[in-house]
Amino acid sequence: MKNILWHAVRLFLAVNFIFAGAVKLADPVGTQYKMEEYFQVLGLDFLTPYALYFALFLVVLEWTLGWWLLLGYRLRQTLKVLTALTVFFLFLTGFSAVTGKVTDCGCFGEALKLTPWQTFWKNIIYLVLLFFLMRTAPRAPSRSPKFLRMAAYTLPVLALFLAVRAVRHLPLKEFTPYAVGKNIREGMASEDDYVFEEVWYYKVNGEVRRFSTSEAPWRIPGAEFVKHETVTVSEGRPPEIAGFYIDSERGDITDEVLSAPSAWLILLVHPDRLTDEDYKRLTRILQYFKEQKAKYYVITSADTPKLERWSRAMDTPLNWMDHTVLKTMLRARAGVMHLENATVTGKWTIQDFLKHTGK
Repeated sequence: MKNILWHAVRLFLAVNFIFAGAVKLADPVGTQYKMEEYFQVLGLDFLTPYALYFALFLVVLEWTLGWWLLLGYRLRQTLKVLTALTVFFLFLTGFSAVTGKVTDCGCFGEALKLTPWQTFWKNIIYLVLLFFLMRTAPRAPSRSPKFLRMAAYTLPVLALFLAVRAVRHLPLKEFTPYAVGKNIREGMASEDDYVFEEVWYYKVNGEVRRFSTSEAPWRIPGAEFVKHETVTVSEGRPPEIAGFYIDSERGDITDEVLSAPSAWLILLVHPDRLTDEDYKRLTRILQYFKEQKAKYYVITSADTPKLERWSRAMDTPLNWMDHTVLKTMLRARAGVMHLENATVTGKWTIQDFLKHTGK
């Protein structure tokens, strides 16, 4: 009976670590954003440029260790590393639960949302089970079979390959409400008894101020985004999508975009990271849309001098969205999304879009 219990606990933990690693492996940029958020609230901003490397290391490690636990490879060492990893996650989720500064730990990516306290207690349970496995683990053979060693060494290589591919292109499997096939207007809907207000915090002239959506703080010159909140006015089921608002020189164009039978969104998620080669690609994409007489919108979260010069040179106006929303819509510094009556029918990085169109 004890042996059956031990293997049942091992299987339970292995499947959980594999699943958690897999959903993050499919979208490592999402984990990168979560690491950046933690670095910011912990005062470790100097680590932000390395957030992607931390994310890749964590997702590859978690997924690989889950498989090693399932296969029984280097069992005691695997259990020790998993315990250390869980303690690390416990610290992060405990900090989130106590301070409320990070409302979603991202433990299961976008696939499964847990509150900080739910995740904290999950990690406590994991630790108890890991200690049980370590205390009662059977004696392992001095040397693992050759096929098991080959499989064990192949797993991290495969994980790294899949993660890098997702970074260079787009997530292998997307769980956000902006995934292909999702309808944005339906995602913005909520139950009648749920009333909420979008609140934005921006630093203006050194002072953090509170704004409503209608005030469009992202248009204030020099304003620096701090955080975004959805404040519940009346309880009910919240919408999947909050904060989706497109501002332009003409005002709010959200409904115009979502009502269009065909709308191409050129999303500049990180305009400060765009290279000269990126601007050449964007120019080719704009020329393609103009040749096709397609309805398109260039959307960004912030202006840069270089972006403004490019916009004027291309005689194309800029439109604005919240940075957090843009990062959720597209896991790349720049890309293209196609909407048909608010339904996402396709999305690409700018490099992949040019290949897709043969330009």
